[in-house]
Amino acid sequence: MQEVAVFRNQYSVNPEVRERIGAPSLPFYGKDTLEMALAAILQGENLLLSGGKATGKNVLCETLSWVFGRPSYDISFHVNTDSASLIGTDTFRDNEVTLRKGPVCLCAEAGGFGVLDEINMAKNDAISVLHATLDHRRRIDIPGYSRIPLHPATRFIGTMNLGYAGTRELNEALVSRFLVIEMPPLDETTLGALMRRHFPDLKQEALEQFAGLFLDLQNKASHGEISTKPLDLRGMIAGIRTIRSGLKPANAIRIGVLNKCFDPFEKELLEDAANTRIPAAWTRYDVFEG
Repeated sequence: MQEVAVFRNQYSVNPEVRERIGAPSLPFYGKDTLEMALAAILQGENLLLSGGKATGKNVLCETLSWVFGRPSYDISFHVNTDSASLIGTDTFRDNEVTLRKGPVCLCAEAGGFGVLDEINMAKNDAISVLHATLDHRRRIDIPGYSRIPLHPATRFIGTMNLGYAGTRELNEALVSRFLVIEMPPLDETTLGALMRRHFPDLKQEALEQFAGLFLDLQNKASHGEISTKPLDLRGMIAGIRTIRSGLKPANAIRIGVLNKCFDPFEKELLEDAANTRIPAAWTRYDVFEG
């Protein structure tokens, strides 16, 4: 942490992009994973976060940007991502052709942390334009324009979910430019801490049952019994929040988690799992204090 403080003091932030620095909505829990990420960034390396759904990849990205005090640039990848959408493209301004810089260029110049979200969704030939940006050369070459060197504080953090529709395996040349962190699945302690932070007045029994349901679904998904669609921590937290408005907990879980799946057989398995954890007779007074 002392080295992180030195990093923050060494590299100032342009006031124009200071708004891109913000505290995460919730902190990242996971000491070993956070230590690996901090050490890599301090040594000038880029990160690739690999893992399943609801393992905290984006939360870790937000936490790193905030801890290092760097502006964050979200760069989403999809099957139609090309080099122009990453680096920039020609545009006509003031009667002349100029470069409309893409998010990678803007991040490189500002010394930001570029989050390459779902990097395995894009075609390999589109990502290949980043090779010189991600390796020791640390520059962006744009035909017809001057070379753009990376700010010393610039880092890129890729995230990838394995097995999603539309994903593909990353080529060796690209992977070699990252240090790879495999994100561990949520455990009972971490999940309980996250829920307690969101809902300080959540009764202990309710917390244990909601966390237990999520872990049950996580276990079923890991064994291929169900898909990962209902494995949605955001959905569960949003569902629990609706209980404050008087919605029955069983229905809150239904709209937040169970209805994310549209297969009748799978939904029946989810209903059984939920019924064993969340009694139908529960009300908001069984969930929250007061």
